[in-house]
Amino acid sequence: MLITTIEHVTQISFLPRLFPINVYLVEENDGVTLIDTGMSFSQKGILQAASAIGKPITRIVLTHAHGDHVGALDGLKKELPHASVYISRRDALLLKGNAELQPGELQTPIRGDIPKNITTVPDVLLGDGESVGSLKAIATPGHTPGHMAFLDERSGILIAGDAWQTRGGLAVSGVFKPWFPFPAMATWSKDFALESAKMLTARKPAVLAVGHGRMLKNPAAPMQQAVAHAESIMRRIAK
Repeated sequence: MLITTIEHVTQISFLPRLFPINVYLVEENDGVTLIDTGMSFSQKGILQAASAIGKPITRIVLTHAHGDHVGALDGLKKELPHASVYISRRDALLLKGNAELQPGELQTPIRGDIPKNITTVPDVLLGDGESVGSLKAIATPGHTPGHMAFLDERSGILIAGDAWQTRGGLAVSGVFKPWFPFPAMATWSKDFALESAKMLTARKPAVLAVGHGRMLKNPAAPMQQAVAHAESIMRRIAK
C-alpha cells in the first residue's frame, strides 16, 4: 500500500507495483469523503488511512461500478453505517448487477467486471454538476455509461476514475497501453471516452488523479498530447 497526499487529497494505492488500484480520501471540515473503495481487501487500509487523518469517513463516492472500484463497498458500509453512498443514476444500475443497455444508448455491450453481489443501496444518485462537499461531479461517460469524475474546486485536483490512466503511460480510457491494457479492455465506448477526456482536459486541472497510476501534477500539456494521440487512433480506425 502506497499513500500520497497533495493538499486535501490522499491517494491510497493498493498493489502499487503490480496492479495499482487507487482510492482517494478528500478531507473536508466535517469529515472525509472516500472516492471509490477498491477491492474487498482494501477495506482495512482505507480505514487505517482515514484514522490517521483523524476525521470520520462521512461520504463514499463512486466514480463507476466496476468491481475494482466497488469491491469493499459492502464491508465499508457495515463499518460506517452513517456514511452516505453516492453514484451516478446510470451506474447505480450496474452496481445492482444490471448490465442491460438503456433505451437511446449506444448498443455496445458494457465491458469490465460488473458486480453481482453488492447489497449496498446508494443514498444519493448524482447528476452532472452537482456538489459533494468541495467536489464537483462531472459526467464522463465512456469507460462506463454513467462514469463520473470529481473536481476538488479548492485545489483543482481532478479525480478522474478510469476516464484516464497514468499506469503504463498517460492515456485516454480506451487507448490500449501494452504495459497496462486493462482500462482499455474494460471501456464501453471509445468515442464517448474521448469526448469526456477532451472535456476534462479543457478544465486544465492542477493535478490529475486516476484509478490506476500515480497522480500527475501540471497535466494540461500531457493531457492535450494524449487526446491528440487518441484522436489520431480514431481517425486511422475510421478509414
